[in-house]
Amino acid sequence: MLRFRGQSLRRVLSISTLVLVVALLSSGCMFYSFTGATIPSHINTVAVPLASDRTDSPLATLDDIMTQAIITQFVNQTRLRLESNEQEADAVLDLTIQQYQNEPTAVGTDQAARNRVSISVAVRYIDRVNEEDILDRTFNASEEYDPIELGTAGEEEAARAALNTIAEDIFTAATSDW
Repeated sequence: MLRFRGQSLRRVLSISTLVLVVALLSSGCMFYSFTGATIPSHINTVAVPLASDRTDSPLATLDDIMTQAIITQFVNQTRLRLESNEQEADAVLDLTIQQYQNEPTAVGTDQAARNRVSISVAVRYIDRVNEEDILDRTFNASEEYDPIELGTAGEEEAARAALNTIAEDIFTAATSDW
């Protein structure tokens, strides 16, 4: 076995690795979670007001579904705490549902055999501590369903799936652009 001043090479490498990891963790100004999300150390709270729904969707709860989906992403996958007061939050995430479409993608004998729900959400994520935009972008997603078999329940489930995809995309963009 190789020796380094009386100690085994394995022990020297273990201690060196530990020292390096501790140094890297304590010297950075970013927070890293195992989801890949990085958040600046000065941001500890986030406010997520109810999403604004500017569509004429027949589904009345799009705003609530979108808001809850994004809150779940940020609170469950980061160290951020949810702050109900926008003025006291370190960051604010504003969401606006701008577009909702439900269009046929396949036609059967006399009616649509498959429909696609497409949704667009504008996002503005603001660092209130440094008074700067972190993210200002529009995200889109779509999901298909069978209108004959599933009816309005299928439309609602497709909309929910599209909003969840958008929430995941917003989270990824907001926490990886640091």
